[in-house]
Amino acid sequence: MSLTPEGVTLVSHPLIQHKLTIMREKETASSTFRNLLKEISLLLGYEVTRDLPLIDVEIETPVARTTSGKLAGRKLCIFSILRAGEGLAQGLLELIPSARVGHVGLYRDHKSLEAVEYYFKAPTHLDERFCLTVDPMLATGNSAIAALDRIKEAGAKDIRFLCLLAAPEGLKALREAHPDVPIYTAAIDEKLNEKGYIIPGLGDAGDRIFGTK
Repeated sequence: MSLTPEGVTLVSHPLIQHKLTIMREKETASSTFRNLLKEISLLLGYEVTRDLPLIDVEIETPVARTTSGKLAGRKLCIFSILRAGEGLAQGLLELIPSARVGHVGLYRDHKSLEAVEYYFKAPTHLDERFCLTVDPMLATGNSAIAALDRIKEAGAKDIRFLCLLAAPEGLKALREAHPDVPIYTAAIDEKLNEKGYIIPGLGDAGDRIFGTK
């Protein structure tokens, strides 16, 4: 794609692109893949949380009293789309250790490519939280759309979606289904193949994270 679609932020930092290139290589070991995903999640986390609101609070340093900024409102929530979302979520929790964590369990039916839910657990007061939904791959968009449908049903209003790779087809579908949800990604790849995998992509993210097939 020559232009980044409306509502999509492409985070093209050189360190992210370098690490992503190593992750794409088929010979990269699962342990290296996991570590790189965690490192990239930290870098992406800075961008997706760039405009979180702050409030001024009075504090005392070792030498003086002053006013400084702290995050406003309830602790934010990281929603992990299982199972591959855990790779991004764990890195983000190192950046924001106080965050609450929700889980949406989905699997893709290999014939219809539709998402099937098998698990959902969320913190309370979602309507008062910044909710960051994560999944390494945005392919057809079906899983992301189903997850966001469910998260909104639970009350969330301020939602962003973060992925490592996105296909044009998935971006289009997600923007049409949830135009109010900004999307952040490290790369927009060429297309989907006939099986719904991103090309050139990096294979099945869950399998590469956990060393399964």
